[in-house]
Amino acid sequence: MRALDRHGLAVKAWTQPHVRPWSTVLRLETDTGPVWLKANNDGTRTEAALLAALAHLDVPHTPRPLAVDPALGLTLLPDGGDTCRAHHGGRTPIEGREQLLVAYAQVQRATEPHTADLLATGVDDVRPGRMPQILRGLLDELEGAADGLDATAAARLRAVAPAYADACAELAEAGVAPALQHDDLHDNNVFHEGLVVFDWGDAVVGHPFGTLLTALRSIAHHHELASDDPVLQRLADSYLEAWTDVAELATLRRQAQLAIRVGPITRALAWRRALAGCDDASRAEWGSYPAEWLEEIDAGDLPLAPARLNP
Repeated sequence: MRALDRHGLAVKAWTQPHVRPWSTVLRLETDTGPVWLKANNDGTRTEAALLAALAHLDVPHTPRPLAVDPALGLTLLPDGGDTCRAHHGGRTPIEGREQLLVAYAQVQRATEPHTADLLATGVDDVRPGRMPQILRGLLDELEGAADGLDATAAARLRAVAPAYADACAELAEAGVAPALQHDDLHDNNVFHEGLVVFDWGDAVVGHPFGTLLTALRSIAHHHELASDDPVLQRLADSYLEAWTDVAELATLRRQAQLAIRVGPITRALAWRRALAGCDDASRAEWGSYPAEWLEEIDAGDLPLAPARLNP
């Protein structure tokens, strides 16, 4: 209430549009329009501190909170209007998705000099040099666990672990700097006005191109495209253009494929954080997701069709 008072806002009514194990939001109706209060769970509460840091650093295309409480994981946000998906009636056209990716690349390039500040907010460090170690830890944790990996799946992933480490080493050495990685980028997490990217609860610091795993998969799903459709490569190229001062497009394409191939561990980590402290019903509904995402490391239908890892 003190934050609302500081901004001269008086709440007239409120609703709670959704409740999830990882967060909930309240829509607060004020005398000057709606504002939103987001509350994160223990696993995702770093979002509040991260949003404060992005605002302090004046990173483009990111929200400007009215107030944050990092200890409680609370963020008070102005209303951003329609998401891109809602603005376009349920499916953002390909051209709109391209604009979204280009704007988001600006976010990532702007965060490159500030990774230490961003890590200090508590987001996970998933830079390529750490990914093989993280993979080993996840395999040890999930093998044989309830809703985890069975022996066959765990053995398959352990067999490709050396090739996984080689791919991570190539990513680390190719010259593309680590940056903030949203890890759940799609058109329902971006406001149409200003292309402001929100919902940063899954964010990590890592190879920026890991974004393309979920971003291109979302596009393929909503536009009914195969994982190797040329449209996805065209969209990826538009996004990669932001790094052509670092490397030639052919090299960046290779980096994108590698980042997508090794990237599923960030999704496994995100789901593990999201389900921290959840109840049995939530665990029954979503508890298998960390293991399912980990198995995607060996999937044959990842966007841009990266080569499989050979044991």
